[in-house]
Amino acid sequence: MTAPADHQMHGATASGGGASEGSATASDAEYENLDYDTDEAETRDPYGDAEYGDATVYNVSGDDWDEVVAAAAESHDERMVVNMGPQHPSTHGVLRLVLTLDGETVTEVRPVIGYLHTGIEKNMEFRTWTQGTTFCTRMDYLAPLFNEAVYCLAVEKLLGIEAEIPERASIIRVLMMELNRISSHLMAVGTFGLELGATTVLLYGLREREKTLDLFELITGLRMNHAFIRPGGVVQDLPAGALERLREYVTVLPPLLSEIRALFDAAPIYLARTKSVAQLDVTGCMALGVTGPVLRAAGLPWDLRKSQPYCGYETYDFDVATQTTGDVYGRYLVRMDEIDQSLRIVEQCLDRLAARGAAGDPVMIRDAKIGWPAQLALGPDGMGNSPDHIAHIMSQSMEALIHHFKLVTEGFRVPAGQVYAAVESPRGELGCHAVSDGGTRPYRAHFRDPSFTNLQAISAMCEGGMVADVIAAIGSIDPVMGGVDR
Repeated sequence: MTAPADHQMHGATASGGGASEGSATASDAEYENLDYDTDEAETRDPYGDAEYGDATVYNVSGDDWDEVVAAAAESHDERMVVNMGPQHPSTHGVLRLVLTLDGETVTEVRPVIGYLHTGIEKNMEFRTWTQGTTFCTRMDYLAPLFNEAVYCLAVEKLLGIEAEIPERASIIRVLMMELNRISSHLMAVGTFGLELGATTVLLYGLREREKTLDLFELITGLRMNHAFIRPGGVVQDLPAGALERLREYVTVLPPLLSEIRALFDAAPIYLARTKSVAQLDVTGCMALGVTGPVLRAAGLPWDLRKSQPYCGYETYDFDVATQTTGDVYGRYLVRMDEIDQSLRIVEQCLDRLAARGAAGDPVMIRDAKIGWPAQLALGPDGMGNSPDHIAHIMSQSMEALIHHFKLVTEGFRVPAGQVYAAVESPRGELGCHAVSDGGTRPYRAHFRDPSFTNLQAISAMCEGGMVADVIAAIGSIDPVMGGVDR
């Protein structure tokens, strides 16, 4: 982006800037003689030489409400400019929408973000590569395990150790991600029902999601923000009794999901508010970079688990759920179908884990200079290093003590370079662009969060529709603002 015209001209005069004094003076005179009451000034690009023509220029950087109202008054149209959000539940999070209404018809939608900014990506530059997982897991807080997975895949690609990740660790990663997909979709469908007035659906969705979170707590010790997936593998193996609990889960959940479907599909008001509403076809999705259930509901079976497999997804048997309607109802159906497919994958993971057995099957890379050294166990004061591990590093192996001290205090070094890794999160393509300068901390870690990208489609979905349909459109995108404002 070039500097504003006045900065360019006066900068050249002050510093010489490669331009002659005479030419700078002429430019100043031309600048000062410009009549800002003319059409030329109104269409002139202040950041370059281009002209906007008849296009209207908007600034949605905040604190602009007076400008919005003034511009609406000058147009002499009988319209109303209103704020929608940022609040729960209607805008699905701290999302602000500036709506221009002609009666109840939406003529313009301007999304405004930034109300949940956390600075996670910048904070990661001041932590070790392993500590980065505790930050990125908090971005999209409904899909924390996907955040951890994509970050660790990028780090492992930089390290060149993809082939050294233990098979058991990859299976557990897939298991946890699919459980997380189920819990995320249940929250999406439940809150979507609440936003359309179907409060019972929210209660059903939360009831089933609680079962998933109980499994997370059993396996990782936490219900969210787990930092369970680490560079080189996972923190620990499944605890005793986890396989049995998971088997029970995949048996109990399908009939309960049928209850949610029955509530939705038998409600004529719900069907009227979702069918042929907020439609976006494949061409529109491709132009806007939309991925995930929104794209698959338009008919394109694009799923990174199939098209660009990772963690061994190419060895699992599952189908890519699609619809052809491209509307709100189609996105709901895709999410419900994806829950069914995730249950299929979870069952396959359980079969593989049971067949392998736990004895001597590692869940962390064996390279002692990379693999996190802790062997966790549940003690009287909570989760911590096991007594055997403490005895090993404190009295049996000087090398183990050195590795433990260096990894915990300094971290491992990652060769200089940059990579991009991507996974299929519940909302679409979640990518991580990781850059290393050869040190023990990320030089840069930037995430392509699908919530951020998919929000571009809100205007295309809503303009020309009714104001009540805006709520349905947002819910069908299922944005999580923690990922948008990271």
